[in-house]
Amino acid sequence: MHNALGPGLLEHAYQEALCVELKLQGVPFERQKVYDLRYRGENVGTYFADIVVDDKIILELKSVAEFHPSMEAQIINYLKISKIPVGYLINLHNKKVEWNRFVNQRE
Repeated sequence: MHNALGPGLLEHAYQEALCVELKLQGVPFERQKVYDLRYRGENVGTYFADIVVDDKIILELKSVAEFHPSMEAQIINYLKISKIPVGYLINLHNKKVEWNRFVNQRE
């Protein structure tokens, strides 16, 4: 998908193209999956994961010059809130795709 589209596009374009590819490959996924953050039984926030594959993997897509620590914090928090075991932070902005894998550190 990245080879066909090339670098430098907006995140949304890559997200849509990746969803097309997942659909063509028969991979179950949900885009913009909603997760509520709860505190003492009350909803205190709503978070949207870019793509969740088979309720097992979160794909958080970016199109930026370089990763920022806040992006890593974002995927780690998504994993905690969702209880999904694995997440990937993927940067599609540059010539080569960059990605980092994160594992939900369950207590």
